[in-house]
Amino acid sequence: MDYAHLVEEKIKQALKDGDFDHLPGRGKPLHKDEFAHLPEEVRNSYRILKNANMLPEEMVLKKEISELEDILAEVKDPQLSAHYKKRITEKQLRFDILMEKRKGSGSPAFQQYQRKIDNKLGF
Repeated sequence: MDYAHLVEEKIKQALKDGDFDHLPGRGKPLHKDEFAHLPEEVRNSYRILKNANMLPEEMVLKKEISELEDILAEVKDPQLSAHYKKRITEKQLRFDILMEKRKGSGSPAFQQYQRKIDNKLGF
C-alpha cells in the first residue's frame, strides 16, 4: 500500500495550519552532512557512534595526542617535557599500528576524513 498521497496531504494540512512556522532554523540553510565524504556503508555507523558520544579508537588517539601536544607546549621542566614527548610517541605509534592494521590510511575517503579530523583538532 502506498502512503505517499496520505503523507503529502498531512504535510499540506500542517503547512496550511502554520505548524511549521516557528521551527528552529527556519529560513536558514541546512547543515552539510559531516560524514558525506565517507563511504556510504560506514556513514550511519559513525553517526551512531557520534550520537552515543563514542569515537573510533583512531579519533580518540588523535585527540589524546593533540591534548598532550598542547600540554607539552606549556611545560618548562625538561623532565616533564621528556615525559610528555614519550607519551606522545607511544600514542602516535599505537595510532600508526592501528592504521596499518586497518589499511585505510591509503584510501581517499580516509585521507579526506583525516584532514577534517586534523582541522577540528587544530593540526
